[in-house]
Amino acid sequence: MSKKAEQFYKSAREQYADYGVDTESALKTLGEIALSIHAWQGDDVVGFEKASGAMSGGCQVTGNYPGRARTADELRADLDKALSLIPGTHRVNLQGHQVDKSIKGIDRNEYGPEHFSRWLAWARNKGVKLDIAPAFYSHPKLDHGLSLSHPDPKIRKFWIGHGQAIRRIAAGFGRELGSAAVCNFWMPDGSKDIPVDRFTPRMRMQESLDACFAERFPEAHLLDAVEGKLFGIGVESYTVGSHEFFMGYAVSRKKLLCVDSGHFHPTEHVGDKLSAVLCNLKEILLHVSRGVRWDSDHVLVLNDELLAIAQETVRYGYLNRIHIGLDYFDASINRIAAWVIGSRNMQKALLSALLEPKAELLKRDAAWDGAGRLALMEEAKTLPLGAVWNYFCEKNSVPEGLAFMDDIRSYESRVLSKRR
Repeated sequence: MSKKAEQFYKSAREQYADYGVDTESALKTLGEIALSIHAWQGDDVVGFEKASGAMSGGCQVTGNYPGRARTADELRADLDKALSLIPGTHRVNLQGHQVDKSIKGIDRNEYGPEHFSRWLAWARNKGVKLDIAPAFYSHPKLDHGLSLSHPDPKIRKFWIGHGQAIRRIAAGFGRELGSAAVCNFWMPDGSKDIPVDRFTPRMRMQESLDACFAERFPEAHLLDAVEGKLFGIGVESYTVGSHEFFMGYAVSRKKLLCVDSGHFHPTEHVGDKLSAVLCNLKEILLHVSRGVRWDSDHVLVLNDELLAIAQETVRYGYLNRIHIGLDYFDASINRIAAWVIGSRNMQKALLSALLEPKAELLKRDAAWDGAGRLALMEEAKTLPLGAVWNYFCEKNSVPEGLAFMDDIRSYESRVLSKRR
């Protein structure tokens, strides 16, 4: 620990104490929050299958910055580097096509633990927990942009098989690693232009999901989540799995609702939705990304939206009810830098929320003191968050400030630049 960091932290601790905030307690809580780091930032949501003629299904990544991971081994090496620069111990979230290896003649509906065995061994060795999501896209059987809602029973059966297979793999991760794996279902099904029948595809999707979830697993091993969306590329006019559809499904089937900060209209604020959905749901999954005019999945920045999400998560003691995952992908910049910058910003937002003078603010709330509440909220914004953050980084043996970029540039020169 550098003397400078300790001095700055001591001063910051005293300033926060003047507002009734215990920085040591905030740092302890922050250290216990495990983000689910999205593996698909490293491979541009391509996966490692050998299938040909695949279609994207709305998952489009902008840019072709050198160094994309081409194999699961390369992706694990990149994750090693990224995780070494993010303070704390975190989870890694996989997609169903990020297999260790493809086995000839076996498609996604038949995947088993052997397809992800090296991921499990890596996670065990690193002390990392794993989550995983089915990949209902980038496959020839995504016919007319439809998977679980397709009118052909054979196509639906294939995708149901994929969902069932990934759930079994997720439950295995949870059992072997001692922490329930979150298995999140998102489908790109919809229509580019205005359909006549919006109801029947939704009933088919509901029946397909029921089939996917029919097999029971202990909650200690597996947590199922379902994720809605406003629209996607190629499905601008109609999305089968809308927010309303999945809100009803999550409540009626007792699943986690995945609230993705990029999946709503730009004028909607996701932070406000958290307390609303948690009135009727035991737990939720949070996917954090940054939309710029649309669901564009930009790297997280420390903006008002991110701060509001963190504040709503912390203020009501929701940290044990909200599973925080990241979900952005940018191939226009160094992918490891994208992981690290976005993850550290999520942690900074959480730290800011943990350092909020909550008790004093609630007193003003109760006293109907709107002016006093606003004054204190604004004053808290200029308290020395940066000094506490740098101290947290040094305590966790990761670089403070911009020093992490030196490590990333070195890795880029030694490793990423040699990939073609």
